[in-house]
Amino acid sequence: MAARCSMNMLWNTQIIDTCVVFKQWHIHSNLQFFFSFLAIVALGMFYEYLRVFSKDFDKHIAVKSRIQGGRRTPLTASGHSSPERPGDSAEERGLLNGLRVTRKQGFSVPPLYRALRAVLYGASVGLSFFLMLVFMTYNAYLIFAVILGAAVGHYILGDTIEPNGPADKGMACH
Repeated sequence: MAARCSMNMLWNTQIIDTCVVFKQWHIHSNLQFFFSFLAIVALGMFYEYLRVFSKDFDKHIAVKSRIQGGRRTPLTASGHSSPERPGDSAEERGLLNGLRVTRKQGFSVPPLYRALRAVLYGASVGLSFFLMLVFMTYNAYLIFAVILGAAVGHYILGDTIEPNGPADKGMACH
């Protein structure tokens, strides 16, 4: 009888006949399992790289937007580029008038950069869901590989902290 993929819905430490996400990723030997473990660690590290690269890309866009033409100025809390006047509060503008109040801050992002940001975001979300599926094999070794990859990637790439930056989301499916 040919070897079959074993699908466990409970915590396990099975090595032989483990299938990782696809039936084509069928592990037949300890050596295959070792290389699969390393591949999953590398995917966890790559996920961390994508997160850091995306943040750095956003910073690059912000710096470039400030430098170009001087026309682009940060938006105020009201979402306007002009300064707010005394007595021109959000309550007076929106709540009492029945209008939606937006608190959008930042720069307008050109379409090309928005598309690139969307590709990076899609890649990171897709990879995070893939790693979630690896985690859902309930294989202790593969779960450890995901965690190890995230930790090593964060150690290598997380060498700076921005005290006023947004909170770090961490490894999440979405």
